[in-house]
Amino acid sequence: MRKRVYIAYTGGTIGMTLSKEGYSPAPGYLKMQMENILELKSGMMPEYTINEYNPLLDSANMTPDKWAAIAQDIADNYHDYDGFVVLHGTDTMAYTASALSFMLEGLNKPVIITGSQIPICEIRNDARGNLITAILIAGNYNIPEVCLYFGDRLLRGNRTVKISADELDAFDSPNYSPLGTVGVDIKINWDLMHWDNKEKITIHEFAQHSIGTLRLFPGIRADVVENILKPPLEGIVIETYGVGNIPDQNEALIAVLQKACAQGLVIVACTQCLRGTVDLGAYKAGSILEKVGVISGFDMTTEAALTKMYYLFSRGYNVHEIRRLMQVNIAGELTPRLKKKI
Repeated sequence: MRKRVYIAYTGGTIGMTLSKEGYSPAPGYLKMQMENILELKSGMMPEYTINEYNPLLDSANMTPDKWAAIAQDIADNYHDYDGFVVLHGTDTMAYTASALSFMLEGLNKPVIITGSQIPICEIRNDARGNLITAILIAGNYNIPEVCLYFGDRLLRGNRTVKISADELDAFDSPNYSPLGTVGVDIKINWDLMHWDNKEKITIHEFAQHSIGTLRLFPGIRADVVENILKPPLEGIVIETYGVGNIPDQNEALIAVLQKACAQGLVIVACTQCLRGTVDLGAYKAGSILEKVGVISGFDMTTEAALTKMYYLFSRGYNVHEIRRLMQVNIAGELTPRLKKKI
């Protein structure tokens, strides 16, 4: 029997057409285009069902409640299909891939998120190849993860970042090797998989919480940071320099961070660098963060740290437990670290 794949079409460039205002989603258009792709009718391809969301979204409009809708859509159809493809815009694709990895606990079927940089309506496009290959992988490979497929590489969803606005290799997994590569053959790196041994799938929706991100820059004012860290903010990911450094000579800034941590704000330090990990003990300019209560995000992407924070707050954990679990690998989002002996 042919495998069956469920396609959740949320929107994005892949199915857009050109209007007077630029590219925009067009209801029914992608389905029509797919009916004309002969490869999708091949007996070697899985059968597919496509659910076109209403309204279709430019991914700039993606929100946590829409992540929950995607997760629930997958759960509702989980037992009827061998794999799932989520068609999504590229702007927030890495956020959605990270969020779904935490929302879909007990996943043991592939969920492949893909899209394109050029719409399928254009003669030269990357939409066709991404779509066909994502369906093939979802139907024929028992990958137990939320993945992102783009530019001939299959990446772990919660390890991805968008690195280019106009290149076809738009995504990278800077701190984790690809789960698969596509050339003449499709090669899956099974030893890199994150296996979840739970017997059934469980959906964890994200509740409404005040969470944010802040990127440090030379000359950042302590009063600006203080205003950002005020209630009702509950948690924030700070993008620090290098391996977790901040301007440690800025005593006012240190005092603001210390006060916020003491009042129960969860602050996680990630790096502004594309590759590498936060090590708060490497330099004096980073160790001060650990002393005032800031948590290391190790080698998590900002997208993964942010969505993980949503997940932990939504599970109802207290602040102490959230700080602890932010440093624990839950869904393959970070590389476990051994504490250094001094």
